[in-house]
Amino acid sequence: MSTTRTVGIGLVGCGTIGPLHARAVAGIEGARLVAVADLRRERSEKLAAEHGVTACSSMDELLGTPGVDLVSICTPSGTHGELGAQAARAGRHVVVEKPVDTTMQAARDLVEACHKAGVVLSVISQHRFDPGTQRLKATLDAGGLGRVLLAEGRVWWYRSQGYYDAGSWRGTYAQDGGALMNQGIHTVDLLLHLLGPVRSVFARATTAAHRMEAEDLLVANLAFASGVLGVLSVTTASFPGVPETVAVTGTSANVVLEAGSVRTWDQDEAALGKAPETAGTTLASAALGSRHLGETAHRLQLADVVSAIRNDHAPAVRGEDGLAALGLVLAAYESARTGTDTAL
Repeated sequence: MSTTRTVGIGLVGCGTIGPLHARAVAGIEGARLVAVADLRRERSEKLAAEHGVTACSSMDELLGTPGVDLVSICTPSGTHGELGAQAARAGRHVVVEKPVDTTMQAARDLVEACHKAGVVLSVISQHRFDPGTQRLKATLDAGGLGRVLLAEGRVWWYRSQGYYDAGSWRGTYAQDGGALMNQGIHTVDLLLHLLGPVRSVFARATTAAHRMEAEDLLVANLAFASGVLGVLSVTTASFPGVPETVAVTGTSANVVLEAGSVRTWDQDEAALGKAPETAGTTLASAALGSRHLGETAHRLQLADVVSAIRNDHAPAVRGEDGLAALGLVLAAYESARTGTDTAL
């Protein structure tokens, strides 16, 4: 694609997260929203009217709309692979909301379809673009924390029973997953992004406070390939919900991020680099629900995808990154089911 051509975006799924994607597209240089689709026609018509674009009732109709170069998939998680592969086979670039899908087979089929079609694939992991995450990643890459010893990810959010009752797919293993697959996967991705692959996981999970198939509480011990040890705790039963945190400690520094901003940064003066000033404001968090999530980080990631398409390079977050995060989630589920340490 020419670097001067505008990338037309079609959006599938006009429920909870789709409208945020539509807002995020606004202001991205070289991109415009062309059409939106939803099986519930009234939802696509409402969102289309808000943005002055074409309303569609299916993926087929969206793909038949002139000017759609990139398809943004915001449907239930268990449909991501199938819909994304359909778009790829039609020659469209693909971005899917997290997780890439709920099964490895569907996720791998999507990655393979995009490779075969020669199209860009990216999985939404917008918190990689948060300023605190980027500072910590750069410092880790430069050795500024010394020898990294321990990491912790904590996602103590709240979702009411009404949240799970709002759709028959919510809280099911096939279409949604539980607290780890749906809410915690962002933090899973950040831990892998910052610290590299995990060698094995031991997890315990339970459905403590909701009527649903999947878990609403999971705790896991992680053994990273680098030797770093990690702890991950995720729940949607922590009333009223608090911003998620990622903490990393090494022999020269201790860093805590809260919702993508630096909460504490204690660094040995002799350590490499200069510690950034701590931020006093927490970024938007979905701790209380998606309506509290701002579109800034989504806009940054979608802009990166648009740049990858226009300039013929890989996006910052690739399909393979989505596979890695999903692999860790499924390994944690397997460990919780069997009561054993599970290798990745």
